Amino acid sequence: MSLLDGRVAIVTGSGRGIGREFALCLASEGASVVVNDVGVSLDGQGGDEDPAANVVREIEAAGGKAVANYDSVSDFEGAKRLVQTAVDSFGQLDILVNNAGIVRDKSLVKMEESEFDAVIAVHLKGTFNCARHAAPIMKEAGYGRIINITSSAGLRGNFGQTNYGAAKAGIMGMTFIWALELGRYGITSNAVAPAGNTRMTASLFERSGAEPPPESNPALNAPIVAYLASEEAGHVNGQILGRTDFAYTIFQHPKQVAFMWRDGGWTPEGVAANFDPVLGQHLQHVGMVMPSGMEFNK
Repeated sequence: MSLLDGRVAIVTGSGRGIGREFALCLASEGASVVVNDVGVSLDGQGGDEDPAANVVREIEAAGGKAVANYDSVSDFEGAKRLVQTAVDSFGQLDILVNNAGIVRDKSLVKMEESEFDAVIAVHLKGTFNCARHAAPIMKEAGYGRIINITSSAGLRGNFGQTNYGAAKAGIMGMTFIWALELGRYGITSNAVAPAGNTRMTASLFERSGAEPPPESNPALNAPIVAYLASEEAGHVNGQILGRTDFAYTIFQHPKQVAFMWRDGGWTPEGVAANFDPVLGQHLQHVGMVMPSGMEFNK
């Protein structure tokens, strides 16, 4: 018996890249999959070939079950139709992988309002939209797995990604809240920060002429998502996991690491005199670690 036999999953943004690997892996473990992809370019504009249908054909050729869906997760009613596609096609919904995303990278002083709004709409609002419609179905069934795709750009920061990083940090916050709200109903909420060479990172290697290393294979992210989607992971809730090279990692939740206390409170002068010896020694590193020899310059 496979890990996900009898389960039904939605994977958003699963026509290509990491999302495609999620869909293929879940299907290989027995899940029926709704492959959601609007078929747009990396920046969310224009049409493209039909990647969702291609992934459906791959799953069916391997003996699995899948249907395509083309709704935009950024649209509240579109997300509702997406969820209904799972119910209409397979009779239930057990697993939601919120993966859909676009990028419009620019530094803060060059970023337009429309570029900020577009990325927030797909990543952050799209994650909310899908979970909002999926959670009542899962709650009624007494079982559910919500897996949100976050990024080190939001957990650590990355140059040129104000919009993307804000969305991914917000997804982390929603993951914690949903774990608290939904855990009592048999629904877990976790997040994964994947790694891999996809359309979002291809330009880094193109600029340098370097070949992507084996550990950049996006398929390496999928097994941890399949595990989190299974009954075996019922005790894992409200966690942020990731991948580095061939390892899976778990992030420490943000927490207080040092205290500077004074009876009655502080004056600005007192803070200035005491900050460095008490709190200053605990200042944290900011930023992602980029692949060797790569530069991210916007």
